[in-house]
Amino acid sequence: MKNLVDGRLPRRLLLLFELMSMSLILLYRRDSLDIKIVALAIGLLVVVYGANYILSRLSDGDLYIFLIVSMLMSIGIIMIFRISSDLGLKQLLWLVIGIGAFFGSYFMITKLSFWESLFPVYIAAAYSFFAMTLILGDRKHGAINWISIGGISFQPAEMTKIILVFILACFFSGRDKFSRYKYADYWMMGVIYSFIGLLFIQRDLGTAMIFMGIFTGLQYIYSNDRKVIRANIGLFTIGGIAAYILFDHVKVRIMTWLNPWPYIDNKGYQITQSLFAIAEGSYFGTGLGRGNPSFIPLSYNDFIFSSITEEMGVFTGIGIIMLFMILVYRGFKIALRQDSKFYRMLALGITLMFGLQSFVIIGGVTKVIPLTGLTLPFVSYGGTSVLSSFIALGILQGASEKLTREEIR
Repeated sequence: MKNLVDGRLPRRLLLLFELMSMSLILLYRRDSLDIKIVALAIGLLVVVYGANYILSRLSDGDLYIFLIVSMLMSIGIIMIFRISSDLGLKQLLWLVIGIGAFFGSYFMITKLSFWESLFPVYIAAAYSFFAMTLILGDRKHGAINWISIGGISFQPAEMTKIILVFILACFFSGRDKFSRYKYADYWMMGVIYSFIGLLFIQRDLGTAMIFMGIFTGLQYIYSNDRKVIRANIGLFTIGGIAAYILFDHVKVRIMTWLNPWPYIDNKGYQITQSLFAIAEGSYFGTGLGRGNPSFIPLSYNDFIFSSITEEMGVFTGIGIIMLFMILVYRGFKIALRQDSKFYRMLALGITLMFGLQSFVIIGGVTKVIPLTGLTLPFVSYGGTSVLSSFIALGILQGASEKLTREEIR
């Protein structure tokens, strides 16, 4: 039991999983063993096991959320490397940077105590990121959400999601301070809807959905005014109808969600190939290297869940879903046990962000809901996504710091 509490047994199981994963890579590339495979194997083992060991020595908070994420990113990088060895090594580099950002945000959230007092700074930072995107952004896949500077591309909206959580945590934890302003709830809702409106202008509707979900979740839990909640739901409904009327690509996604088969050669190609891949994998998968993820557009990014399911099976897909469910459960548990209102809402907002984003992308590629262009946290390829996800995880780790291990168990 002691080994379980201090994290030694889970770390050993994680090491065993990593070794088994590397064995799969070696079997897949057995005819062409090169330095790239060796670099990935050594790098992944050192980075993942080392980061978990260091965290166990530094933190008295929840030691399991990083273990869960380690499993997710291991599955993701193995699949990315299988699709493209160059992308796999780049993803390993991003994971190293992301883990560094995790420890950085963890130390900042635990050592500094002024986060509750920066409400105007968060608002200004959010609008600055939006302005930067609209002025300097490039259009990719129909949306203006990428900025390229010096050959390096990044997505400011990924960081704005984290800023949104801080804004809402400041507002809802400071009810006594903000209640002296008339219609404070409506003013706050106006600020959030201005963010969503800017995302509409950028045509980044997937991120707008995440913004809306985080805001609605926290508002439903912490707002005392039921009228403002009903107003929010009404505006959300009107916004959804407006998006369908104004944007052709939203009509296409709704149409292909309802029935993609008549459009299999063009508009419905993405979702039908995703469904074919999942069906081809069956329960145990075709085997690593024996599928055809190249048939799926963006197989290493938006559709990585379909690629994984094809070659590793539906059971692995269910395992990924369960890992996200456990991550959300641990996040909610951290929030419920947290005495500080601000850190409780911060933990809840970060947890909602992870839960909503994983649901939206997994639901989209399995045709449960209309498809949106989002990445699967910690699994999909992408620098900004990996960086922002680890920063958010570091904040969640910091929010658990005041809880003892006995409380978290």
